[in-house]
Amino acid sequence: MNKKIRVLVVDDSAIMRKLITEILKKDQAIEIVGEASDGVQAIEKAKELKPDVITLDIEMPKMDGLTALRHLRKEAPNSKVIMFSSLTQEGAKATIEALSLGAHDFVPKPSTKSFIESVQKIEKELIPKIKALVGYDLPLVSKVSAPARALRPGLYRVLGIGVSTGGPQTLAEILKELPPNFPVPILIVQHMPPLFTTQLAERLDRVSKLKVKEAEDGEPLKEGVVYIAPGDYHMEVVLDNRQKRIKLHQGPPRNNCRPAVDVMFESLADVYGGTTLGLVLTGMGRDGVEGAKKIKARGGGIIAQDKETSVVYGMPRAVVEAGLADEVLPLPQIPQRLKELFRSF
Repeated sequence: MNKKIRVLVVDDSAIMRKLITEILKKDQAIEIVGEASDGVQAIEKAKELKPDVITLDIEMPKMDGLTALRHLRKEAPNSKVIMFSSLTQEGAKATIEALSLGAHDFVPKPSTKSFIESVQKIEKELIPKIKALVGYDLPLVSKVSAPARALRPGLYRVLGIGVSTGGPQTLAEILKELPPNFPVPILIVQHMPPLFTTQLAERLDRVSKLKVKEAEDGEPLKEGVVYIAPGDYHMEVVLDNRQKRIKLHQGPPRNNCRPAVDVMFESLADVYGGTTLGLVLTGMGRDGVEGAKKIKARGGGIIAQDKETSVVYGMPRAVVEAGLADEVLPLPQIPQRLKELFRSF
């Protein structure tokens, strides 16, 4: 892709705008096409400049980021929006709301007082997300020998879901369609920092007929409950006196992620074997491939979201190109397929 990614930077702080623009200018693939200091300016410039990506602060005068976002989804529907949010409970709550309103991703504002660390943190998080949202996220995947098998309704005893960029809205679309008597536990790894996963669980609990909660260490798994891995903790399932329980730990990151989909998938394969169904949804990177290999090796099944309905076709693409997906489905078809596969035993 030779065309530069056109970015509009929106923040009420002149220092923050300068910091973001200077960081982004260092990347040859990115062009800063404009800046705005409040939501009103952001809407005007977005209509005029038609940027590929908008970085949008949540807290601004005149018009805050959430209000601006509602207008931007109508006035600049083709622009991808990345929210900048503070690492606080209120910031996390506003961010989850922004993602439900159509923002594509978010980057927490650095909490460190070190300027150099702030620059490195933004550079490390923001640039890959900008590139992923416009199609630069193309992981190289080596194919494995794991032929697709027909998925068998009524066989599976657990559902593991791995998701990243675009996850909150995608999860809401799926969970709100599932019945309250869903017959197995559902475990979700969504790449997010602490506080944000708490707010995500609360929001999904509101829109779903199922109970959705942030997972707690040592709690027993129950049918019809959705467990979300807390930010900065890997989530596994372990057998404890024949009781399946959640285990949370801060082992080394996998694929630069904690929680990691691979960690969860591998534990499900160990405990549930061939009765495991893994679902890999929208997200950047390739987290989930190694875990999917193990699920397949133990006789379980894997479903991947398709390219057309993924916000970022990174994680599902990696699974598909590795030859691990038994089915590749568009988002609107996934809830119905899950209902077919997890019919009451």
